Amino acid sequence: MTPSLTWKTTRFVLNLHQPQVMGIVNLTPDSFSGGGLRADTASALRQCEQLLREGAHILDLGAESTRPGSTPLPAPDELERLLPVLREAVKLGLPISIDTYKAEVMQAALDLGADIINDIWALRQPGALQVVARHGACGVCLMHMHRDPQSMQLEPMMGDAVAQGGSFLLTQAQALEAAGVERARITLDPGIGFGKTVQQNLQLLARQRELLVPGYPLLVGWSRKSTLGAVTGLDVAERLVPSVAAAMLAVQRGASVVRVHDVQATVAALKILEAVHAAATIA
Repeated sequence: MTPSLTWKTTRFVLNLHQPQVMGIVNLTPDSFSGGGLRADTASALRQCEQLLREGAHILDLGAESTRPGSTPLPAPDELERLLPVLREAVKLGLPISIDTYKAEVMQAALDLGADIINDIWALRQPGALQVVARHGACGVCLMHMHRDPQSMQLEPMMGDAVAQGGSFLLTQAQALEAAGVERARITLDPGIGFGKTVQQNLQLLARQRELLVPGYPLLVGWSRKSTLGAVTGLDVAERLVPSVAAAMLAVQRGASVVRVHDVQATVAALKILEAVHAAATIA
């Protein structure tokens, strides 16, 4: 089960003694997962409310697709998609995460009360680290990505993804701490599918405990990923069961947060895992 940690965010301190489910809200018309046809504010907010009813602990809003081969979205367009939804989502009573790598978008989102910055570039884009450090309170998730979304699957990384990814994440986290960001605000993500081969992704799960660093919770996103399709032969829309299975395996190997599309099914599976764990501790 998950270690006893907390994750400090803008408005909330999350108790990670129990795994947290981060529900994905795609505000893009071209999301790889098929869940992104929510570009208008009303339908996006309905999706937020639905995930809240299903038991999501965190909502992750993303207005730019970062699937393999995706085209970068200009910041004004990203803000146009994101901000109307964010203005209302922050009223829902749970932490709101923003999936972005642009400093301008980060700042605008934090100004509206966003709680977490979830950055696939691990704050390596110009100004991003400074925005997070200057804010002084927001949570941040640093992800490992090989190359960039346009080329990451054309030339996947070589070698040991666990060792390379773990070293990168620790280096980035230490740089963030050196900039004045408290360790309790930082979470790490190995970046399943971001420039890795199928075998490397599976190794990241099999050896996930090697990525656990004291004081840094681990956030993992397996939901509907292509590796699950490669293993099962299932299309994106058919990957509910393997997605939940991968999330449970990640939690068993120490993940504190799982980022998912299918919140209700994941929450239900975690209840079984929790019940079994509780039964095992009864004398």
